Amino acid sequence: MLFLRPVEERDLDDLLQMSEEVGTGMTSMPSDLNTWMERVRLSKDTFSNNDETLFSDHGVYFMVAEDSETGHVVGTTAIYVGIGTTTPFYSYKQSLLVKYSETLNKLFEIRVLNLVNDFTRATEIGSLFLREPYRINHTGQFLSRARYLMFADFPKRFSETIIAEMRGWQSKEGHSPFWQALGKKFFDLPFENADRISATHGSQFIQDLMPKYPVYVNLLPKDAAECIGKPHDVSIKAIYMLEKEGFRHDGYVDVFDGGPTVQCHRSLIKSVEEAQPREVVIGEPNDAPRHIISNGNISRYRVTVCAAEVSNTTITLSQEAATVLGVQAGDSVQSIQMVE
Repeated sequence: MLFLRPVEERDLDDLLQMSEEVGTGMTSMPSDLNTWMERVRLSKDTFSNNDETLFSDHGVYFMVAEDSETGHVVGTTAIYVGIGTTTPFYSYKQSLLVKYSETLNKLFEIRVLNLVNDFTRATEIGSLFLREPYRINHTGQFLSRARYLMFADFPKRFSETIIAEMRGWQSKEGHSPFWQALGKKFFDLPFENADRISATHGSQFIQDLMPKYPVYVNLLPKDAAECIGKPHDVSIKAIYMLEKEGFRHDGYVDVFDGGPTVQCHRSLIKSVEEAQPREVVIGEPNDAPRHIISNGNISRYRVTVCAAEVSNTTITLSQEAATVLGVQAGDSVQSIQMVE
């Protein structure tokens, strides 16, 4: 059985191995031991605070998916609580500049990109990765929607604005037209190097080197302009799931690869609206629909997906599922039904 739990130091070997599998473009999964050690430390500090009303400006709830049969970590998912406070969080905001020439009797509409910090103190969901053998039975949906259960469990720990950055489009050879046309001109680095520096040393160098003036899209090569707001092929399914939850793209894109940033008000996320607390009953719900279930215990947080029979007030779980969650009959858990 797969279940999510807070990351621990013992997971570092598995995390580094998965980082190698991710490749470039996912800055939250760096192949760097020191960065991972700091992330584990910060996550443990964030989980250890028992004040459920605390909003941390720089906390992270980093969770790993463990296979209960092997004890190995096979996936990751995370919530970054208040981004852009310890290091700036930059985006390009795409907008329309309209000019009219009376002499020429022409109206000109020009797309421009402005460097902004509009998502400062927003909460970001990210770091969703699953190893290839486990990409079955909608497990990606489980890792994604489990984070929304945490919003329902502890709403005051998070910002009202929730965002997700999607990887920008690249060719099969790893070529990023947006980076080649823009970022590379100012950083003089291969895309993967700039990506790694951002992940391991923060984004201050973006402020130091990126132009502060608007970027006129019509001055970019056609292939770069067409990439603005276009997700990587591997992100298409993820952005579809986000849109079903209510996330929308409002013109914000990543400064490196032009990938879309989507956002939604926390309380309007569909899974947050659907989440409901129920009392645990131990039984054998073998043919029942599968549900994503959280134990609501921040000091020993667990989320799993399993068959469960639900009523308005109760949820019937197997003994195995109850053990994984660390709950017993009479305890309260929160759940949402899987979309099969």
